Amino acid sequence: MAKRGFPMGMGGMGGNLNNLMKQAQKMQQDMLKAQEELAEKTVEATVGGGAVTVVATGTKEIREVRISKEAVDPDDVEILQDMILAAVNEALRQADELAKNVMGGVAGALGNIPGLF
Repeated sequence: MAKRGFPMGMGGMGGNLNNLMKQAQKMQQDMLKAQEELAEKTVEATVGGGAVTVVATGTKEIREVRISKEAVDPDDVEILQDMILAAVNEALRQADELAKNVMGGVAGALGNIPGLF
């Protein structure tokens, strides 16, 4: 009586699974590295001709807000508030763009894992 085996052999399926696990672990390491990189990188947004500057990390943490003395007018606080809001929103938009660029390389690796998509 002949022995019947699996078409790929027992090692074939395990080898593919092992390879898939290694790729997933590498991708997880790459994601952590990218997140650390984003936490260290900063973006800077300036509005009002330099009146207000906001510095944020790639993880959207506001690190610094600089306001020039000329921007402070006690009789018109609303303009200063609007400039701060505009600078913060622009810094966060830039942080999103930075994250998209940094994480895009890692996410692109998903397409290289056989059978995932």
